[in-house]
Amino acid sequence: MNPLIRKLERFTRLSDADKRLLQHAATARIINYDTHQDIIAEGEEPTDVNLILAGWVCRYKQLADGGRQIMSFLLPGDLCDLNIFLLRRMDHALGTLTPVVVAKISRDLLQEMLNADPRLTRALWWEVLVTAAIHREWLVNIGRRTALERVAHLLCEVYFRQQAVGRAKDGRCDLPITQVELADALGLSAVHVNRTLRELRISGLIDWRDKTLAIPDVEGLRQVARFDPDYLHLDFEGEQFDAAC
Repeated sequence: MNPLIRKLERFTRLSDADKRLLQHAATARIINYDTHQDIIAEGEEPTDVNLILAGWVCRYKQLADGGRQIMSFLLPGDLCDLNIFLLRRMDHALGTLTPVVVAKISRDLLQEMLNADPRLTRALWWEVLVTAAIHREWLVNIGRRTALERVAHLLCEVYFRQQAVGRAKDGRCDLPITQVELADALGLSAVHVNRTLRELRISGLIDWRDKTLAIPDVEGLRQVARFDPDYLHLDFEGEQFDAAC
């Protein structure tokens, strides 16, 4: 199933017409990117909304000293800034971490999606709000949690986000990034991340190899991270609107 459809249905039930429109958006114009390639660079004018169909993308800022801060991971089913057309130029870059398949959604097609059905419109704005909630949680993660909690929390997040679109189950999910990229997302050194991952592995909480993360004890990792998935809003909050229809 189209990962965006599966994701939006964690908020509300979509009509067949809505699903057809979303499927059209996901197939109208597809572009493949290689690893470590910018989808759009900082300073460029955005012309499309990017829907991630496969692979991992990050938002990042490149610093003057050559350092990089990753500000979020974008996974299959994620829309990169639904309201991007309001900006004249990008204030950050979108870069690939793996080979990536992206659907380009034009301004006209996006407007058609927003005008199609109030239920679909609510679901798309829900996606925007969830993205903002994830950004807030990342800020808390970097600013207030210990290194162990930071790493464990981010691993929990990517597992639950992939589970929501059918790409994780039984404590296993993709994690096709490097420890350096994980460090850039957590505000830690690569050495510190390596040491923290080893601590989690020795504790029997994770096993990360061959680009796959195994979490033998999901609840145990959640406790270490103090992870509460409420900020991901995956509990069908749109049902209140469905009942009113």
